[in-house]
Amino acid sequence: MSGRPVPSATRAVIGGSGSLAAGLPADVHPDSTVLETGLVFDTPWGESPPFTLFELGGQRALHVAMHGWRKGVSRGRASRQVFSVLHRAGVRRILSDAGVGSLNRLLDPGDLVVVDDFVDMTTDRDRYGVVAGDHLLIMRDPVCPTGRQALLDAARRHAPDRRLFTRGTYVVTEGPRFESPAETRHLQMLGDVVGQSFCPEVWLARDIDACYAGLYLIVNYGEGVVRDWEHEVLARHFHEDAALVGRIVLDALAALPADADCGCRDLRKPTLLT
Repeated sequence: MSGRPVPSATRAVIGGSGSLAAGLPADVHPDSTVLETGLVFDTPWGESPPFTLFELGGQRALHVAMHGWRKGVSRGRASRQVFSVLHRAGVRRILSDAGVGSLNRLLDPGDLVVVDDFVDMTTDRDRYGVVAGDHLLIMRDPVCPTGRQALLDAARRHAPDRRLFTRGTYVVTEGPRFESPAETRHLQMLGDVVGQSFCPEVWLARDIDACYAGLYLIVNYGEGVVRDWEHEVLARHFHEDAALVGRIVLDALAALPADADCGCRDLRKPTLLT
C-alpha cells in the first residue's frame, strides 16, 4: 500500500553497495529491533523504494537499500523519493555507505574513508529539483562533523587493523559506467575517491534540515591509478566486507546524540527569493 502515512523516525541509514550484501539492520546489529519491512510510500516523484522501520538505541530509524536505485527510475528521481519520505518522517540524522574507487594513489582496496567534502560532476540529477526548497543551502561544511566522528569511532572499534582515512574529497560521477583513464586523470585533480551516490544526497539532506555523513569502502582503483583493478577483488570486498560496513554504520547511528550539536543547522538559511 503506497498511500499509507510515513511513520515518524529521527534517524535514517541510506544503505549503499558497501553494505548491500549484509542484511541490515537485523542480521548486522543484535540490538536493533525491526518494526516493519517493505514500506512503500507515494511521493511527488513517484512511488518510493521499500523502507524498513527499526529501533536502535531508543530511537526509531528508517533504512533503504542501495540508495533507492532500481531499474526504470533515474537516480535523481530515486533520491527525491527517498528524501521526500525522510522529510515527512522527521529524520534529522542520516548515515550512508558506499563502495568507491580510489583516485588517490595512497588509497588501496579494503581501506575505509570518511570524507569531509565533495565535487559534483553529475549531469542528470537536478532535473526534478529540491524536496523542501524553502532555504538557501550553504555547503561550506557539507558533511556533519558529529556524524563523521561517530563513524570514525565505530570504525576504530570494529576494524582496528583496517586502514582508516579521516578525511577526503568524494568526486561524484553520473554512472552507471566506470570512468575512462583520461577522465580518471582529470578527476584526480579534484578529489580522493570516485563514486556515484554522494550527490544529490548530501545536499538534499541539508534541504530537509538533516545532518549527513558516510563511510566509504575502497573496492577498486580508478582506471590508471596504481594498476588495473580486478573484478574478483571488487566482488570479494562487496561480499566479505558488507557486514563490517553495516556494523560500523549502525554502531555509529546508535552513538549519535539526540540533539543537534554540530552546526549543520546554521548552514541552512531562509531563502531570499520570495
